[in-house]
Amino acid sequence: MRLLLLLPVVLLLTSACGYHVAGKADTVPKTVQSIYLPAWANNTVKYRLTDKLPQDITREFVARTRYRIVDTAEDADAVLTGSISNYQVFPIVFDPATARASAVQFVVTLNATLTDRKTGKVIFTRPAFTFNQRYEISTKQEAYFDESDPAIDRVSREVARSLVSAILEGF
Repeated sequence: MRLLLLLPVVLLLTSACGYHVAGKADTVPKTVQSIYLPAWANNTVKYRLTDKLPQDITREFVARTRYRIVDTAEDADAVLTGSISNYQVFPIVFDPATARASAVQFVVTLNATLTDRKTGKVIFTRPAFTFNQRYEISTKQEAYFDESDPAIDRVSREVARSLVSAILEGF
């Protein structure tokens, strides 16, 4: 008798409720099997990020998705274009003894668009995608090591993860 009473509860708890696990949706059309990532445009004076982004985005697509990354637009079903529209650096912490900056924050803003190559339809677009990164600066000249390049590497990987997730989830 107890088993019969528990059966409706078990069925109710195990039934589908319409939710899905994050990272499992794919809003890109099934006709898209390959993606081309051209060099990103850069409207700033900081060049290194545009060198890193296509590599990190390619690595993220290959690791997490079913899409092939191809070398030419003619071989692709979709093209992912992007540009860096803004790069700002500003000190956020100062050393009280020297009055020099000891921590810096940079903010990068980029635009990304995934377009179906055959139809010209925009599959995904994200204008003003903004990312922040902080790094320390040694206040002692003899111990100075430029941390801006490792910070750019970190933000490039973060952009790649976030962009691929946003494309897959449609956010």
